[in-house]
Amino acid sequence: MCGRYAFYSPAEAVRQYFAVDSDLDLQPRYNIAPTQVVPVIRQRDGSKEMVLLHWGLVPFWAQEKSIGNRMINARAETVAEKPSFRNALKSRRCLVLANGFYEWQETGTAKQPHYICMQDQRPMAFAGLWESWDKGDEPLESCTIITTTANELVAPIHHRMPVILNTDRQTDWLSGELLDADRLRATLLPAPAGEMLAWPVDRMVNSPANQGPELIEAARGQQGEPR
Repeated sequence: MCGRYAFYSPAEAVRQYFAVDSDLDLQPRYNIAPTQVVPVIRQRDGSKEMVLLHWGLVPFWAQEKSIGNRMINARAETVAEKPSFRNALKSRRCLVLANGFYEWQETGTAKQPHYICMQDQRPMAFAGLWESWDKGDEPLESCTIITTTANELVAPIHHRMPVILNTDRQTDWLSGELLDADRLRATLLPAPAGEMLAWPVDRMVNSPANQGPELIEAARGQQGEPR
């Protein structure tokens, strides 16, 4: 799964890298957690826009907002069939913006968090879906992150990872056209392990209340440099 990540690229760099106009004030965030609002890019009326959405997708048919607490991720293998996601997959796709993500490795008595990012530290675009829900006191727009099987780098840490879309795949994903089954499988693949790095970080990332660039620094006294 993907349950915690970081996004700290400067706003102007984000606008240039993703070729999107936006006046959002993007503050560095090193410990983004479910149910928080997160920056995403989506396509509306032929143009890209960057907006803040609730992380935890609430299907349009849901009676309660709380269902979104269980919808922070959608599995690539079943996203086209699940009632919670299949309608959004057809026409409400988005890019969830990140610089890296955290996964926890079983180490016997405790879980060791790791930070995982691209080798060149460039921003990532996770494949996401968004939905609009209007059964509460006010309308809510929410999103989920699609996950896939882990690549060779991530697999020793965790068996799942977010789908990271390269530039060409980002355009296809946002186009709004229904992907056939073969194209969908080819899109929702793990990123190449050779383009990524991972290293252990301090367990203070376990609490979403903790923030700051020190969260992504290699943990002192832990085995393993960035790999």
